[in-house]
Amino acid sequence: MKIAAFDIGGTSLKMGVVDDQGNILVSDSADISHNARDRILDEILVWLEKNPGCAGIAVSTPGYVDAAAGYIAMGGTIREFDRFHLSQWLSEKTSLPATVENDAHCALLAEQWLGKARKLDDFLMLTIGTGLGGAAFCNGALIRGGRNRAGEFGCLLTSRPTSSDIERHTMSQSCTMTALRKHYSQRRGVPIDDVTGKDVFDAYDRNEDAARKTVTQFYQDLAACLYNLFSVFDPQMIFIGGGITAREPFLEELGEQLAKCDLDIHIDAATYGNDSGMLGATWNFLQRQPSTKS
Repeated sequence: MKIAAFDIGGTSLKMGVVDDQGNILVSDSADISHNARDRILDEILVWLEKNPGCAGIAVSTPGYVDAAAGYIAMGGTIREFDRFHLSQWLSEKTSLPATVENDAHCALLAEQWLGKARKLDDFLMLTIGTGLGGAAFCNGALIRGGRNRAGEFGCLLTSRPTSSDIERHTMSQSCTMTALRKHYSQRRGVPIDDVTGKDVFDAYDRNEDAARKTVTQFYQDLAACLYNLFSVFDPQMIFIGGGITAREPFLEELGEQLAKCDLDIHIDAATYGNDSGMLGATWNFLQRQPSTKS
């Protein structure tokens, strides 16, 4: 069986054809940096036309998602997806069954299906990118919460709010690549659009003062986040996904900050990197089909 899989990110749409064993047969990506709903939907339909013969459609997307209904209550970085029944729209356009799941949930499901979490009953997934996403797998089940909002680790507070602007005190404002770039650009007095995450870490490796302060603060805040999550969930492992994990010393550098917490916190990089969203979306699709559910 072949499934058309899509992972809607903050700046790109990843597209693939995945079989029911988790093999990615073909893949591509498209720029969606302007987060326009119609552009994303058009790209999906064009991909389906170019790759016929798929048995269904599996989507990973940001926001609050009712996976059972394929309904997006709030679209996260794609606010034009607010209150949008994406699975219904796709099925009406293509006559194919379609499923939709939250992107961090998909990253977790990929790890549980094919990765290093196959034998774990309690683990967390933390995704670091444009935003900060999360998902929890506890006592052998994905935790969704009463309104499908469980795992929004980016909303955790890093300090006591001193104003009504609660968001500026959250993990999303301190532990994302956007935050890293913002803090570095402020220290250097340059536009944030002229700074990439790689630029910051390259400067850090050159021992540049502004970069050293920025990256150290980033790791300290991230370690505090993991400390809180470990204390609440007591997981066997916390997996971290996102492009930052491609940095070879990332786990070691983060581990140095975690060592100060004096807790036995086990961390590892997500197995499938940027493919996690498509793979997890595929697993979600397979589990929701009566003929393939195991």
